[in-house]
Amino acid sequence: MGFMDFFKDAGKKLLGKGDDNEVVKKEIEAHQDTMPIDNLDVAVEGDTVTIKGNAKNAEDRAKAALIAGNIEGISKVNVEDVSLEDDSAEIHDIYYEIQKGDTLWRVADIYYKDGSRYPEIVAANKEVIKDADLIYPGQMIRIPNFTA
Repeated sequence: MGFMDFFKDAGKKLLGKGDDNEVVKKEIEAHQDTMPIDNLDVAVEGDTVTIKGNAKNAEDRAKAALIAGNIEGISKVNVEDVSLEDDSAEIHDIYYEIQKGDTLWRVADIYYKDGSRYPEIVAANKEVIKDADLIYPGQMIRIPNFTA
């Protein structure tokens, strides 16, 4: 996983209120209890965020990228320099951009053929979905354990 693309005009409005590097870093660090990134370093250059540090696994690295990418004004997140403690853990997730009119039930129905599995999506995205009823177009989420 190197670069991830995001919808630049959607997400939390955090940039332009001081040191953007520090703002994005604090947003990621706010979730250290669920996805610690040791030696975290964040650089914001235009609409691109570069994250460096050490993650426990690929899932934690992906969560950090989603947190940064779901900030308004960010269109790319680079996590090439996030090393993994356990690089053998392969994740079978895909990423989905919320569309106008989407619900998590509908997204679960599309990917799992069972809308009632939407809590799995919420659990995998608790860093970016605080309320299952409050998602927005352009928001990028993980669809965990997806098999085609």
